[in-house]
Amino acid sequence: MKFIPTLTRRTSAAPVAAPATAPAATRGARLGWLDALRGIAALIVALHHFDVLRMLPFGGMVWRNFDMGLFGVMLFFIVSGYIIPASLERRGDVRGFWIGRIFRIYPALIAAFVLSIMMLPPGDGSVALLRTGDDPASLVANGLMLQDLLGVINGMNVTWTLCYEMVFYFFVTALFTRGLHRHSGPIAVALAGVALVTGTAVGTGLLNAELGSIRQLLLIVTPLVLVGLVGVLSGNRVLTGAGALLLAGVGLVLVSLNSRAPAFETWMIFATMFAGTVVYRAQHGQLARVPALLSCGFVVVAGVLVGWLYNRGEALNQTWSSGWKAWSIAYLAAWALFGIGFLLRGRRFPKVLTWLGAISFSVYLLHIPLLRTVEPLVGVPPQPSSTLGRIVWTAIFLGVVVVVSHLMYRLVEMPMQRLGKRVHKAADRRRPRTPATTPTPPATPAEPDAALSGASHT
Repeated sequence: MKFIPTLTRRTSAAPVAAPATAPAATRGARLGWLDALRGIAALIVALHHFDVLRMLPFGGMVWRNFDMGLFGVMLFFIVSGYIIPASLERRGDVRGFWIGRIFRIYPALIAAFVLSIMMLPPGDGSVALLRTGDDPASLVANGLMLQDLLGVINGMNVTWTLCYEMVFYFFVTALFTRGLHRHSGPIAVALAGVALVTGTAVGTGLLNAELGSIRQLLLIVTPLVLVGLVGVLSGNRVLTGAGALLLAGVGLVLVSLNSRAPAFETWMIFATMFAGTVVYRAQHGQLARVPALLSCGFVVVAGVLVGWLYNRGEALNQTWSSGWKAWSIAYLAAWALFGIGFLLRGRRFPKVLTWLGAISFSVYLLHIPLLRTVEPLVGVPPQPSSTLGRIVWTAIFLGVVVVVSHLMYRLVEMPMQRLGKRVHKAADRRRPRTPATTPTPPATPAEPDAALSGASHT
């Protein structure tokens, strides 16, 4: 029991807060590493779905030993874990956090669905929204961003990670309203321990199997989630706390009993995100370095071990990886790259990477629909046989993706985020909030939210 206080112990003296008026160049340099990591992750995921390894002479060996999709996914999750709780705690405002998240995610997601349905023929499997045979269930589950935990086909085959991001928001909000948000270290260790212990012993889709109907589960979950969201958006302290606990409870039940992914992958995702939070806390003096290193070290080792122990046999059909090496090496590589970025956080990164990080959510949503749209226009498949042909085809694909993603970022993402800020201000004027907890002053200048990103490694 002495281990838990150790993992949550603060350093004897927190660093002096940097002035809020720090030069813009300094702020840009400090945040550039996060944008760069998201940009790299987005590029890797796009190339993974582009099947770039098939074009390389040594691609088969890489595929057997390194899962590019998992690498990108886990890198995104670490970054989200680092910045999302910090964003909530900096605001000290649960309603503001949720309004920001809603306007950050849903407009781009809706726009991506509309564009994809317009571009792709009905038989294309990369967009399944309104094409599953049960449109109401598809709309509701994907609208809640819990489809992968409800047994409903993902509206877009890359959106499964958004389910885990959403549940992470549930957990983080509940911890914040209960004043337990500082305990990131023991939470990360505990979740990694659960992943090691459960492995593949806990079946997937247990609630669907027990109820025998996806719609029955939706009829139970939907009102609970909506009531919880009303609570966290109310601005009332009591309702916010109750709503947060309700959302966290629903999320915990779903990820425990009804995840599509095997248990070890599900729990390692959450352990990874909370470990990312541990890094933030250690950096800003909220957690001593040694306990932070022990917590993150345990999570990283657990992530490698679960691949070796469990990513075999039938589990490969659920993780879509080629074997335990592909999982474990990719997981370790994601942490290694994050660590390099963290060590270089004071340096300026190439603008192309920070720009790519800014549009990474649009890249994540659009790269597969754009690939399926461009392929027939240039006569692919079959893949080009010559080296020059492969280079040109890759350049065409990446060029189209980044141009269209940049347009969606400028025309959809940025205006909707500005609208979200206005909605937040209007909500505060109309119904002033009562803080759920007393916010802790940030140890650094205010940092913008990281772009929510994820990617499928299907």
